[in-house]
Amino acid sequence: MKHSYIIDDADKKRFLLDREALVSASVLQDEMAKVFAKCWIYVGHSSELKTANDFVTRKVVGRPVIFNRDMRGEFHCFLNTCRHRGAVVCTEPEGSRRSFRCVYHGWAYRNDGALGIIPGEEAYKGELDKSALGLKRPARFESYRDFWFLNLDAGAPDLRDYLGRATDYIDLVLDQSPSGKMEIVAGAQEYDISANWKLMVENSVDDYHLPSTHATWLNYMENSGVKIDRPTEGRVLPTKGLAVDLGNGHFTTDNINFRGRPVAAWIPIYGEAAKPEMEAIRRELVQRLGPERAKRVADTNRNLVVFPNLVINDGSSVTVRTFFPDGPAKMHVTAWALGPVEESEAARARRLDAFLTFYGPGGFATPDDVEALELVQQGLANWQDDRWTEMSRGMGREGDQLNSDEHHLRIFWRRWSQMMEAA
Repeated sequence: MKHSYIIDDADKKRFLLDREALVSASVLQDEMAKVFAKCWIYVGHSSELKTANDFVTRKVVGRPVIFNRDMRGEFHCFLNTCRHRGAVVCTEPEGSRRSFRCVYHGWAYRNDGALGIIPGEEAYKGELDKSALGLKRPARFESYRDFWFLNLDAGAPDLRDYLGRATDYIDLVLDQSPSGKMEIVAGAQEYDISANWKLMVENSVDDYHLPSTHATWLNYMENSGVKIDRPTEGRVLPTKGLAVDLGNGHFTTDNINFRGRPVAAWIPIYGEAAKPEMEAIRRELVQRLGPERAKRVADTNRNLVVFPNLVINDGSSVTVRTFFPDGPAKMHVTAWALGPVEESEAARARRLDAFLTFYGPGGFATPDDVEALELVQQGLANWQDDRWTEMSRGMGREGDQLNSDEHHLRIFWRRWSQMMEAA
């Protein structure tokens, strides 16, 4: 008998989540088989591999992989596992290599994945087909505008079809660049949170928590001369923002900016000296994109979730964030800053300062969010006696769903539940 972890009652305008979904090891085991093994999962960005032979190694859904370019400059993703006895082949985090050599027995692989050298190969008297013993690849590996994803399911839909309307919001990020090219800024934030990975999905788009969890940041902004209007019309935030369903479990917030944007929305924190360049950036946006699209790029914020675990925050700055479960009550988070390749040194400095001020490990947002999620996980120790999480805010609202509602959280949980209940 299938077990449903949600109660989704449109008539009663009630949505409840069974908290077992956030604490159970068996749920996590099912997630690995039914969600992570079936969805397109973010691997990396083209800009991390600037030239032929460049590589980075990382874990994707707990699996060590090599993300690299071969001698011809082609992009690849390999499982970082020797075909001989299973050791990790490449132990360096990044670099430039024409080949990868296993330190255990010396099997060596070209950076296009082909097996090259087997020490003492003559000792193999039976059939040994070297062409079949290259580094294994995930079943699928595709990109959309320099964002590379893998899929462990050979029968999965094409990446472009999977992303669907989420590409509209990725394009809004890339339109910040005159050439449409963005780059990952060198370096990354990596940290662990003692909380279930799905709580990070919720937190990444839950603007309802902004006034309470991030009150210190709002006070800092206001004290720095940033105009922050008091909420009206029953809203909890200074400006109206929407929660938008993009299909396939993807969703986004879509907010009118009040917090400044390094791309072209000046606030006093940036300093008077930044005004001329930011005005010039806005003129370029208008000339290239037209007034309406330029305003969209410069004056709205969005937190985009690509199901299940990629978040692109385009607000105070642009951050690309992934998070993977390391047990039912722990996740590992990696976040990168993203910016236009043409950006001047001064503009990049503003972007990174805004990135660190809000999203950084010592910033106004991230430490507060980490503590909030860990407090949730601690409270879930009572799940058997206090079983249901309430997620009905905004349910049944006529017209637009607001970013301070829980509409987008329900989008995630409905898709998650659908996949978990599949045969």
